[in-house]
Amino acid sequence: MTVSPPASPDEVLEALAAHDYLADDGLATAIFLSLKMRRPLFLEGEAGVGKTEVAKTLARWLDTDLIRLQCYEGIDATQAVYEWDYGRQLLHLRTVEARHDAIDEDELYSERFLVRRALLRAIDHGGAPPVLLIDEIDRADDEFEAFLLEVLSDWAITVPEIGTIAATSPPIVVLTSNRTRDVHDALKRRCLYHWIDHPGFEREADILQKRAPEVVTALTRDIAAAAETLRGLDLYKPPGVAESIDWAVAISALGNARIDERSVDLTLGAVLKYREDQARVRAHGLSDLVSTALARSA
Repeated sequence: MTVSPPASPDEVLEALAAHDYLADDGLATAIFLSLKMRRPLFLEGEAGVGKTEVAKTLARWLDTDLIRLQCYEGIDATQAVYEWDYGRQLLHLRTVEARHDAIDEDELYSERFLVRRALLRAIDHGGAPPVLLIDEIDRADDEFEAFLLEVLSDWAITVPEIGTIAATSPPIVVLTSNRTRDVHDALKRRCLYHWIDHPGFEREADILQKRAPEVVTALTRDIAAAAETLRGLDLYKPPGVAESIDWAVAISALGNARIDERSVDLTLGAVLKYREDQARVRAHGLSDLVSTALARSA
């Protein structure tokens, strides 16, 4: 690290806040222990609660690189670890043939033609340990999860043509999951675990003021209160903090300093991304949503 390891969870809280991430005590403690114990941190929670932002903020705070591995269905070692640059290899072969030189297969499979993907870059990084973000691990399949467990245990990757590449200083690892499926216990046991919930009203209002400083305080409090109400309506996709920020900026852009029924109706697409959820909110009553939010934010 380029900064001293944190001495307490309170130091983590202050450092994150200095980089515009307002964590609660539970998350700050989980991050503190992850750094202190050198264990991967597994963050679960609904989409939009700030899991990915934790890794980004850590990288800014520690003044180190962020290496992101975005998981998806069907991801394998080729996308996550390394592959060979076949285009450059082919060009090299043609050049050798044009010179009528002998083809050296060992040279073809040397580091010169090795394309490092996220996991290999994190392991063979050099310098200060990077923050390795393994985002949405729940989207990957069981085989990749098992492979990842092995990497996290050994911090070494074998490239058959080159040999084993081991980390001199393991990266700081943050894994995230939206819980679209259960991640295997073996992987969770390798990590420290923390569930990130939607923030409460006051903390969300503070987050909105940090992330959207151009929006007046009264409107950020209205939005925080309205978002809290929306999350209690059994929506298919309740809004996350990212949607709340967009909503505050959208209503502010319309020239409003407080929410009203018309501005909420016009900007629902900024906070709710499913037609069925918008219909449910309108059926609930926009006037009720607005009056409840205004009373809460007073």
